[in-house]
Amino acid sequence: LKRAGEDREKENKEFQMTVSDQRETQTLLKKALDFLADFYSKKAALLQKQEPAGPPPPAGFETYKNNAQSGGVMQLIEQIITDAKAMEAEAIRSEEDAQKAYEDFVKETNASIEAKSKDIVEKSEQKAKAE
Repeated sequence: LKRAGEDREKENKEFQMTVSDQRETQTLLKKALDFLADFYSKKAALLQKQEPAGPPPPAGFETYKNNAQSGGVMQLIEQIITDAKAMEAEAIRSEEDAQKAYEDFVKETNASIEAKSKDIVEKSEQKAKAE
């Protein structure tokens, strides 16, 4: 029972660290995302359209454009934030499950100890009567 309590305490400390790390990660990434959004909005306002320098590309070459499937840095950061939130939620669920399992274990152990103590008392009484 003591060992289970110590194990539970270690699990809880690990849970606290995980949740703390995930919340800190979310905060930092939100700040980075806000900074990038602000930077790109200013850059777009200042950006001037320029004609490409030099001759046009040779026949058979297409003009350069970004890959439609790539989301860019901002979407990557948003995905990491979403993953961090999911990891935090999973850690919270795991902690709740572990706490419930520990409470059930303690309850069952205490009931077992109580039943065995009663059994010892009863057998001691029977032995005393037999002698």
